[in-house]
Amino acid sequence: MRNTNSRNNSWHTWKKRVKGGLAFAITAGSLSLIVAIIAIMIGHFLLRGLPNISWEFLTESPRNNNTEGGIFPAVYGTTLLVLTMTLIGVPVGVATAVFLSEYARYGSRFARTVRFAVNTLAGVPSIVFGLFGVGFFIQFIGAGMDTMLGNDVPVWAHPSLLWAAATLSVLTLPVVIVSVEEALRAVPHELREASLALGATKWQTVWRVALPNSLTGILTGSILAVGRGAGEVAPIIFVGAVYSLPKLPASLSDQFMHLGYHLFVLTTQSPDVEKALPQQYATTVVLLALTFALNFAAVYVRIRIRRKSLG
Repeated sequence: MRNTNSRNNSWHTWKKRVKGGLAFAITAGSLSLIVAIIAIMIGHFLLRGLPNISWEFLTESPRNNNTEGGIFPAVYGTTLLVLTMTLIGVPVGVATAVFLSEYARYGSRFARTVRFAVNTLAGVPSIVFGLFGVGFFIQFIGAGMDTMLGNDVPVWAHPSLLWAAATLSVLTLPVVIVSVEEALRAVPHELREASLALGATKWQTVWRVALPNSLTGILTGSILAVGRGAGEVAPIIFVGAVYSLPKLPASLSDQFMHLGYHLFVLTTQSPDVEKALPQQYATTVVLLALTFALNFAAVYVRIRIRRKSLG
């Protein structure tokens, strides 16, 4: 009997080790495959794009139907769009997450409705947000602002940087809301109870206890929103981006160039696609570098804040 039990134990132990080894091998293989694909893609873009990047390419405006010159208006427009989108979308997303986490009763009908709407927004195709931006921001809000201000010539009722940023902020709201809500839930309830026990109000507890302890989660949501919004092209075609623009946008009501849309134009509407290949690869490298730089800046700020809070 003892020999039978020992054999059964050995068999079960061996099966567990085999299953564990297979799970580790599959996970490691999948990770290696993904990393290899990303490395090959980035290496290909760098090899084809870096030799075509020069100071003139980065600082000049496009010429001759975008086949010559540089991409500085597109770099400037993309950076300004992402920053404006972050300033609009992150506060709204944080406020919504604070309400759902701190004020709304969990499981209430209103909270379930809001969460259902957020999850639905996350699955909507990006081009639908562009059509929404045209109908809501341009034709409704923009036209209403022109009527209220008495503008004879449309100032806000046309595609612009502001409406493109507002459209992208709506697109990235689910990312911010989910990230911040999870960060707020991770804050121990004992801290809130201690604050309330000392006489602080609900808002003071949220402002001075919950939000500071979830700041890294807020920055994480901002980083994800920047990464999502910086590469989107379909929505901004309708609400602000233009084919070519030799001058920089001077206000939020101006249109702008975007690196993603500029790359789309080079690959689909260029009179000589083969001649435009060097610019396509160079523009791709610049777009990747700009996206990585914005993300790394946010990650650096998050790390600094975390070190200060731990120190």
